[in-house]
Amino acid sequence: MAMECDTPGLAPATTDLRRGGIYRRGGKRALDLCLVLLAAPAILIVLLPLMIAVACDGGSPFYTQLRVGQGGRLYRMWKLRSMQPDADRLLAEHLAANAEARAEWEHSQKLSHDPRITAVGRIIRKTSMDELPQLWNVLRGDMSLVGPRPMMDSQRALYQGRAYYRLRPGVTGLWQVAARNQSSFAARASFDTLYHRRLSLRQDLALLAATVAVVCRCTGR
Repeated sequence: MAMECDTPGLAPATTDLRRGGIYRRGGKRALDLCLVLLAAPAILIVLLPLMIAVACDGGSPFYTQLRVGQGGRLYRMWKLRSMQPDADRLLAEHLAANAEARAEWEHSQKLSHDPRITAVGRIIRKTSMDELPQLWNVLRGDMSLVGPRPMMDSQRALYQGRAYYRLRPGVTGLWQVAARNQSSFAARASFDTLYHRRLSLRQDLALLAATVAVVCRCTGR
């Protein structure tokens, strides 16, 4: 199950689960709160014009969806809306008419050419700005700044692992940094297990720094 990763600054994959006990028990949550509160003024300055731009594209500026949280409980995740209001219908019609797209969706739960995404949505997804409202979920304790990629309830059967349920889902994480848009959905379990095994302040700071580089490359989808 082990998977090596070349993300700079991360501890070796053999790190013992017992290490970083204080950070696991409360330090990680304290870091989340401190960083989000410190960044809040700058985030609001960026978020307000984005909300206006999304609203001008038609519909509510926000999109919410139930996701699986720590322990398997459901929570409502917030994002800037990047898709058409009738996105579910558009996806169903597109997959029914396009076998290649259906195979891509079944493999990764993503589409390289997604008909649901709006013009503004393409920009905010490329820059990952659509995920800024998830910082509200971090403040609430639904999520962490760093952790597994949030999973939909309908995807539970596709997830072959246990680490996800032991952690808060993350705004960013090992999978997002190491294999963004390049791996199958099933492969996420390996990344989550690896992240859980070596959870530490050092790892989270390294992943946050790596996330900045990934966002600057505009590789979101």
